[in-house]
Amino acid sequence: MHLGMQTASTNICERMGRSQKLSEFKCNTVIGCHLCNKSICEISLLLNIPRSTVSGIITKWKQLGTIATQPRSGRSHKITERGHSHAEAHSAHKSATVCRVNN
Repeated sequence: MHLGMQTASTNICERMGRSQKLSEFKCNTVIGCHLCNKSICEISLLLNIPRSTVSGIITKWKQLGTIATQPRSGRSHKITERGHSHAEAHSAHKSATVCRVNN
């Protein structure tokens, strides 16, 4: 019986890793199924998503009225992603120039 539990948890990890975000379509499908009076377990089996994920999506939708990712609290970054990549490229170019002069 313990091996069956291990296989089930392995399948969950294969289906959706911790760092993956569920697509907007699947989230909307979960909400649609919920509005059609499907249970969390039925939705989970139907869409091949863990029950905890289904429950979290439904709870978030009930509280916020949306499934969109909300902005985080805290101060925003001083430099944008574009500025950061530009600074890295400039730094790499500058160090390459210095190396050529020394050689």
